[in-house]
Amino acid sequence: MKQHPFTFSISVPDETLSEYDNHIVRRLSAMVGQYQDAQAFTAMLSQDPVLYEVYEIKRPESEGELMNGISIVHPGKVGEEYFMTKGHFHTVLDTAEVYYCLKGEGMMVMETPEGEWSIEELHPGCVLYVPPRWAHRSVNTGQLVNLVTFFIYPGNAGHDYGTIEQQGFRKLVVERDGRVQVIDNPRWHPKER
Repeated sequence: MKQHPFTFSISVPDETLSEYDNHIVRRLSAMVGQYQDAQAFTAMLSQDPVLYEVYEIKRPESEGELMNGISIVHPGKVGEEYFMTKGHFHTVLDTAEVYYCLKGEGMMVMETPEGEWSIEELHPGCVLYVPPRWAHRSVNTGQLVNLVTFFIYPGNAGHDYGTIEQQGFRKLVVERDGRVQVIDNPRWHPKER
């Protein structure tokens, strides 16, 4: 890990960082219970496609540091739901995150523990600020192109995936009648949180 100032570059066409310390690959099998169509999920599981990848430049997980890298969500669907990231709250709930969309089209699904929710569109050149206390999940709504975003967040933020794994987000992003639509998650129940 570097202890001095440094630069790096992002190749948007190649969807790579000039240097990185960690490459995370999330396959469909890592998303058990996250898609509403269990039959479609099970049918795709034998292929176990890669849904998304993360390239990180690691920094100390401490206050004052900034974690950063790129996230690549591949195109595809499980049933009518688009490929998406696991989604998370930050372990330190009062930390924010910034996303800069480099390529593709998609949406960021967000919600707070108190019940607020928001969905913002992502397209090249779009910068999204995710405030403290907001869980967030990237969704690729494109048909053929990866959704590529640069992210940056406090080094001590951490990731709480477990809360989302229990019943998902309040809202789902699906394709119906050839259009992107946002619907209520039928398995989400306020009393379970």
